[in-house]
Amino acid sequence: MHKLVIALVISVAGAGPVLGSQAADVMAPVRQFVDGFNRGDVKLAKAACTDGLFIIDDFPPHAWSGSAAISKWLCDLDAFGKKNGSSDWLVTVGKPRHVDVTDPHAYVVVPTKLSYKKKGQRVQETGLMTLVLHKGAGGWRIAAWSWADD
Repeated sequence: MHKLVIALVISVAGAGPVLGSQAADVMAPVRQFVDGFNRGDVKLAKAACTDGLFIIDDFPPHAWSGSAAISKWLCDLDAFGKKNGSSDWLVTVGKPRHVDVTDPHAYVVVPTKLSYKKKGQRVQETGLMTLVLHKGAGGWRIAAWSWADD
């Protein structure tokens, strides 16, 4: 019994770095997507996602899907921004609150800060991104994400 307890403690202690490594691997495409968005680099953002990407966001039409989802979402964000006097969008992500990896699937909840100009004044909002990722031959890719204001 004593050996079983020691083996269990060793296996749990050893799982920490593996879980940390998995979280880092899963977060890499999330950070890539955000970097692409912040730079205005659609190719970089799109490369972090699957072709069947699904997006839910708080501006109309609220849902986008498919291989052109990012392009359509960005176009609609631009139109929304022009209508409301908003521009210069910048997203930062914090430390994930939740990372659940069950290969080849992952579920991530990450706090975010959205900064933008509205009629010339800097505005900051906090929120959450919830993401679903799939692992394929090319590694982890975002299959779906949603934004919610905090």
